[in-house]
Amino acid sequence: MAPATVTIANGATWQDVAADRQRHRDATIAEVRPPVPELRPEDVPLNTTELPKQLLAEEEIKITGTDVEVLAQKIAAGEWSSTAVANAFLRRAGLAQKLTNCITELLPKRALDKAAELDKYLAANGKPVGPLHGIPISVKEHIGIKDEDLNAGYIAWVGRTTEEDALLVQYLCNAGAVIYARTTQPQTLMQIESVSNIHGTTTNPYNTTLTAGGSSGGEGALVGLRGSILGIGTDIGGSIRVPAAHTGVFGFKPTTNRLPTAGQSIAMAGAESILGTIGPLSTSLEGARLFAKAVVDQQPWLRQPSLVAMDWRDPAPFFPDRKVRVGVLYDDEVVRPHPPVLRAMTELVEKLKGSPNVELVDWKPWKHDLAWSIIAKLYFPDGGAEDIAEVDSSGEPWTPLAKFILRENPHVEALTIPKLWEAVQARDAYRTRYAQLWQETGAVDVVLCPAGPGVASKHGTSRYWPYTAHWNLLDYPAIVFPTHDAVADPGREAQAPYAYPDGYQPRGDADKYSYDLWREHGAQGYKDAPISLQLVARRYDDEKLFKAMQILLEEAGLPAAVPA
Repeated sequence: MAPATVTIANGATWQDVAADRQRHRDATIAEVRPPVPELRPEDVPLNTTELPKQLLAEEEIKITGTDVEVLAQKIAAGEWSSTAVANAFLRRAGLAQKLTNCITELLPKRALDKAAELDKYLAANGKPVGPLHGIPISVKEHIGIKDEDLNAGYIAWVGRTTEEDALLVQYLCNAGAVIYARTTQPQTLMQIESVSNIHGTTTNPYNTTLTAGGSSGGEGALVGLRGSILGIGTDIGGSIRVPAAHTGVFGFKPTTNRLPTAGQSIAMAGAESILGTIGPLSTSLEGARLFAKAVVDQQPWLRQPSLVAMDWRDPAPFFPDRKVRVGVLYDDEVVRPHPPVLRAMTELVEKLKGSPNVELVDWKPWKHDLAWSIIAKLYFPDGGAEDIAEVDSSGEPWTPLAKFILRENPHVEALTIPKLWEAVQARDAYRTRYAQLWQETGAVDVVLCPAGPGVASKHGTSRYWPYTAHWNLLDYPAIVFPTHDAVADPGREAQAPYAYPDGYQPRGDADKYSYDLWREHGAQGYKDAPISLQLVARRYDDEKLFKAMQILLEEAGLPAAVPA
């Protein structure tokens, strides 16, 4: 595609820039053949998840209903061509845009050209080019794609491009992946919803009055609708895990410096006080694992030297003859989880209690409010100056949640060099104390905990990050996984001990805000929202985390993939 020409630098207004980007998105969807089904806004129900099955061809439904690990086998066996697979996902992704506003652009020419090359290779060589041969992968917009716009949610940055794909994308393509879609993100990237002045609001496929999360919310919505079965997100405070949780899919936040991050467009590039990570959202646990392994097996540290030179380890040695020791954290003691989350935690723990392969340990939170004050300061060591300047330079209005985290956050201040050193010391002291706590709690293997204070939020209300951001401060890997349950019967959520007790007194302002949301909307307001939880391991125990996750799902009788 040609670079954007309607830009602030060329004298356009912010409204003109946004309108042009939306026209561009729609034009890329119009290139798909057969055309993506048309929908009137009034034909879109609150829960959109059944519409693709009604509007797509039977083979497209079968292809897009197949998870990564099985789809790779079928393509390698010649049951489906890479071209047929790419076409099916292009159409379903185009439809997902019409249902949830999750796409910034489709890449039909690039995808179909690559798919044709893969089909020729398979026919000539009788084997796939790599473990992801023909697998379509969607990409969050601020991760660089050669010659495409790279705006990261800032109006002022529209018109920027890159001369090569981001390093992670290059490795995925080496493994046979087909890049076909780019997805929405919020203004500044620093929100756990996905709202920008460029593309508007991304909605939740299960209930469009709810958010799909952020900042990788476009990926969450797209994977939630199976317009993608494997996508790339980024995470510095929950930006993979929150969207995965809100849309009922798997999301993996690796330890920092395991997967390559070079080639992203971000503000404060070079800041090292809190590092972001990059990782997959997938319809299956195995899809997320294959993603990580396919990249690490190519030794990305040889090209990005900041990465840890660490092979992807064989999971077989983990837990060969002993139980998985699971710490159970129901509540961070700052914001009490809403009843559906507490119920899901309780029901999963009850299932695991009878397992001969799992040992459960009570996990007591340690000063999670202190942890938030540390990380919230380290997110913006310049006091938010670069973010503020980039937003203000275009004249675009501030979205409420960007304003909340940057301009109304009491922890944000411009740090002098000595003050930054002091803040980094506080970070390291907290990490050290938490490591001691981990040892004192019987050296558990993983911690099971909520992925947030509630299920998917009402639009504009996602203010509490610490259930995910806590693990970014500690730099612990984490997987969000679906419980295959959703908010439905209000009676279930009104039962003790999940419901708020009569006369509940909130613990503080953040808890009151969350409590008031539940009182206002209740189970009916969050109807059909998936309920997801989170599993966390110690730093660099990423492979061990996957093995523990697999065992817990098996022992609880939960599938390791989202039903199609």
